Amino acid sequence: MKRYLYALLARYIRYFLPPGARVVEVSPASPLLRDHLAPRDITFFDPHADGPPDESWARLASLEPERIILNGCLHYERNIQDLLERLRGASPPSARLVITYYSSVWKPLFRLASRLGLSTKGPERNWLAPSDVLNLLRLAGWQAVSESPRVLLPVRVPVLSDLVNRWLAPIPPFSWFAMVRIVVAEPTLVASADRPSVSVVIPARNERGNIESAIMRTPAMGPDDELIFVEGHSADGTWEEIEAAAARHPERRIVCLRQTGRGKGDAVRAGFAAARHEVLMILDADLTVPPEELPRFYRALTGGVGDLINGSRLVYPMEQRAMRFANMVGNKFFAAAFSFLLGQPLKDTLCGTKVLRRSAYEAIARDRLYFGDFDPFGDFDLLFGASRQAMRIVELPIRYQERTYGDTNIRRWTHGWLLLRMTVFAARRIKFL
Repeated sequence: MKRYLYALLARYIRYFLPPGARVVEVSPASPLLRDHLAPRDITFFDPHADGPPDESWARLASLEPERIILNGCLHYERNIQDLLERLRGASPPSARLVITYYSSVWKPLFRLASRLGLSTKGPERNWLAPSDVLNLLRLAGWQAVSESPRVLLPVRVPVLSDLVNRWLAPIPPFSWFAMVRIVVAEPTLVASADRPSVSVVIPARNERGNIESAIMRTPAMGPDDELIFVEGHSADGTWEEIEAAAARHPERRIVCLRQTGRGKGDAVRAGFAAARHEVLMILDADLTVPPEELPRFYRALTGGVGDLINGSRLVYPMEQRAMRFANMVGNKFFAAAFSFLLGQPLKDTLCGTKVLRRSAYEAIARDRLYFGDFDPFGDFDLLFGASRQAMRIVELPIRYQERTYGDTNIRRWTHGWLLLRMTVFAARRIKFL
């Protein structure tokens, strides 16, 4: 039973361990997890080992861990908050905790197994509710990124175990009875007084009439911001207007790029590759997300509210013709699907405005092939990638406006079918492991 359970836990935990990450497991009860996570190099750390505690924690800090695994050890800690606080003090800002703990629903079965000699007898367990874990994390300077219920059948039964644990355990109401919960947390960031500069990437295809407004309406946020227009095979003179507008506004740093590939996602990647600054923003050239909203995204990111700030068009009332009914239904469907898949609440997955730091984008880009490379818009690429990197996605409500020039570049049914295929593919890589 134990070997099968650890194999399952390793499969779920591996999702949050990018290749090459420095991984530490704290107070491991068994080497089985490390064995199943091979070939990843994992360092064992025991905070209760003999020797001065300060030296022990200093050694952990010197490792600069990127992922810290707490596999069941919270159940045996006398002071969980103290452990989490010490881990916070020894961890860099980019670190993530990956915590597994057992549901109190299974408490009677664990006690029965112990009495029958089917499990190792140890000290009395701490039985933690999800709210207890989240509260302890907050008190210790951590904040939860995601939470997932796992494992309904902890023993190997041919065919049945895979069916139950892969396909049923993540889905309510079966998930209410899951044995294991996996929580990922990141350090709570303190708002910095620094004002990093911004690179605003503006993909533009057949948007000639919006270029001047995009320049005039985009506020300054950092000390040396830049606007990067990426023109994508337009037929209405958009490229010529971008060049002319850049010449008319020498007071703004404006970069003009011509896209060689296809699709908005490709344009965004080209713009990010050319960007010089720490904060990366996407602004759709149709200006349905008002450029005047961008400083709110900037404050949310630099204030440590989230790692990926995602616009949400579905909170405030929108202008009458801003979004067609079919698009609204599709957006709500994908939002529900993503909330389930990522373990984070989302209302709008397809809003074009997303903001993140360069380091976060580079981490997503390094591991892009995990989900494949076929997202024409780039929204799913960033959201799935942020989940894989255990980043906190925070939605920022905006007032969605009608397009005033040109026509949409979205082919609703063709692209909708492609996005559905991508969602199903990602589900197998995220939830139904």
